[in-house]
Amino acid sequence: MNRARGPRCAATPAYPNPPPGSKIGRHPGFDTFRPETTKIDAQQLAATIARLADDKKATAIQLFDIDEHLGVADYFVVITAQNRTHCRALYNELHVRLKAAGQKHRPVEGADLGWWIVLDYGDVVVHLLQEEAREFYDLDQLYHECPTVDWQKLEPARLEPVPAADR
Repeated sequence: MNRARGPRCAATPAYPNPPPGSKIGRHPGFDTFRPETTKIDAQQLAATIARLADDKKATAIQLFDIDEHLGVADYFVVITAQNRTHCRALYNELHVRLKAAGQKHRPVEGADLGWWIVLDYGDVVVHLLQEEAREFYDLDQLYHECPTVDWQKLEPARLEPVPAADR
């Protein structure tokens, strides 16, 4: 350390071991003291996803209860986007808002093309499709034996707003 100039790096923590919960001397991107997030149950997560998509002007939102028929997840949420840009915007909104709530998905499929994007949250799988893709693959017919759930009657999880800088 050059005493005339001060410490070599301005990002060096002021305290080597900050107290738990403190953000002293931490780079904002490497905050290791985040509070534990609560796990959202599958039905509430599916309803929250449907509500977020509805708020972003998605259409033909269907919530299928596939637990007894397929066993790969509890719910499929099928969402129609108007075009590629809209599909990617829906993906971004779901990814950012749910990640901030502590919900992480497996690696996303189809985001590069924006034709059909699949987000797998474990118990809930989200299908974001453009109108043409939804007509072509006809997932509604494919899962017609699975009961549908009226997501508008379900209470979504309360999500904190995400600052624009984190989007």
